[in-house]
Amino acid sequence: MAGSPHSPRRQRKALYTAHTFERRQRMTVPLSRELKARFHRRSVPIRKGDTVRVLSGSFVGREERVAKVNRRDYSVTLDNVTLKMADEKLKPLALRTAHLVITRLNLSDAWRRRRLRVRDEDVTPEERGETPEADEATPAPAELPAPQPPTDEAPADDAPEEPSATPPVPAKGSARTRAKAPDPEEDA
Repeated sequence: MAGSPHSPRRQRKALYTAHTFERRQRMTVPLSRELKARFHRRSVPIRKGDTVRVLSGSFVGREERVAKVNRRDYSVTLDNVTLKMADEKLKPLALRTAHLVITRLNLSDAWRRRRLRVRDEDVTPEERGETPEADEATPAPAELPAPQPPTDEAPADDAPEEPSATPPVPAKGSARTRAKAPDPEEDA
């Protein structure tokens, strides 16, 4: 990414015509003090799954997970940060990266761990995106008995056969291939 020119017009054009890898670099978000001390970096490109704190606007102070990163619009959508529309529907609110601080990184990707120089042993399960407490809270589904295959055996003699409430359905096919059953009313 070359240095931007001084002209505001050229700076705007550089934003609109940037490639996706350049947009990723421009969408970096500063790290919190704890993360700066741990990773020895000031900022990292934001990614889905990171937890951020909102610094300005009506949702100031809220910590939410990143639901979507839109590089085309240079915006980020967070979980549970929504606007109520006129028809009472909730719409996710898109925020700029300048209004955010990363408080927890999503380290489920090995490439990102290598870039931040983090050993696999130092990563906690919640940083990997795993939720061990959710696995323990949900009970295992009850095992249902396997369905028995239908048998072609005749029913036992001691069990009376129940008459069917619905008449049998004629076989499907074209009119030429179906044999026409004689109608008792036509003979009379």
